[in-house]
Amino acid sequence: MNVRRRLIPAAAAASLGLGALTACSSDSAATGNTDKFDVVASFYPMAFLAQQIGGDHANVTSLTEPGQEPHDLEISTKQRAQLEEADAALYLKGLQPAVDEAVGQTGIKTKIDAATLTHLEDHGTGGHSHDGEEGHSEEDEHGRDPHVWLDPVKYAEIAQGVGKAFEKADPDHAADYKKNTEALVTKLKGLDGDFENGLKNTKTKVFFTNHAAFGYLAERYGLTQEAISGVDPDSEPSGARVRELQQEAKADGVTTVFYETLVSDKTAKTLARDANLKTDVLDPIEGITDTSRGDDYFQVMEANLKALQTALGAK
Repeated sequence: MNVRRRLIPAAAAASLGLGALTACSSDSAATGNTDKFDVVASFYPMAFLAQQIGGDHANVTSLTEPGQEPHDLEISTKQRAQLEEADAALYLKGLQPAVDEAVGQTGIKTKIDAATLTHLEDHGTGGHSHDGEEGHSEEDEHGRDPHVWLDPVKYAEIAQGVGKAFEKADPDHAADYKKNTEALVTKLKGLDGDFENGLKNTKTKVFFTNHAAFGYLAERYGLTQEAISGVDPDSEPSGARVRELQQEAKADGVTTVFYETLVSDKTAKTLARDANLKTDVLDPIEGITDTSRGDDYFQVMEANLKALQTALGAK
C-alpha cells in the first residue's frame, strides 16, 4: 500500500479535538485488566461498532487518534502492550498494514477481522495515474476496496458478525450484545433507506472526489464515483486531467468536486476553479474531529447524504 495522502501533524490533531471520540478511550492506561470486556479497535468505524454493540459492558480503545490519518498508522510499543492486554481486537485487514502485523503477532484470544464478515470488492480505486502523475493504491493485498463502512448494508453485515464474536467471547453478557446489535442493524437499515430514497431521483449520477473511498456507497445507490486518484494533495493536477474532467462534468452534469476535512483541499479547489465547479466535503468517516459535520457515524453519514443530494440535483 503506497498511500500519498497527508497526515495531520500531532499538534494539529490535538487542535482538532482528540477528545472527539467520546465513544472510546485512546489512553493505554484504560486498556486491559478492567472489570469490563476490553476491546482494542483499529480506527473509528471499528471503535464505533465496538462501543455501540458492547455498550456498558465494553471498554473500547482506538489505536488511531481522531485527526490522525489511519492508512499510515504506525504501532507504538505502548499500543502493542494495549493489544496484549485486551480481551479482543477489532480491525479491518488490508486498511492498516501496521495493525494487521501487530494483531497477528499478539497472543490475544479474540481477533475479529471485519473484512471476513462481509464481501469486499475490487472497485479499481487505486494505482492509476494521469500524464505521469504518481498513482497510489488504497486496496488490500488482493486488490479489494476496504472502505465498506460507507455502505450501511455492508456495515450492518459487519455489525452482525461483531455481535456474534462478542457473544462468544463474553457469554455472560451475550443477551445484551445481541440486543445492541439488533438495534444498531435496525438503525443502519434506516440509514440505507434514507440514502436509497434520497438519491433515487437526481439530475446526475456522477460525482468527483479526491479520495477513492466511496466505491461501495456509489455502487449501492447507483452512482458513479470519479476519483482524482494519483494526484498528490499538494500538487497541481495536469492540464490534460483538468480538460478530461471539464469534458466529463459537462457531459454528465457534474457540479461539485468533493474533498475531505483531514486532507488538503488544494487539488479539489484547483480542479473546481479550472473546470468551473463548486467544492464541498464528502467525509469518508475515518475519524471524528471538531471539524466533522456531526458527532458520530450516523450524523456524518446524514451530512454526506445532504451534500450528495445538493451536488447531484436531487428532485
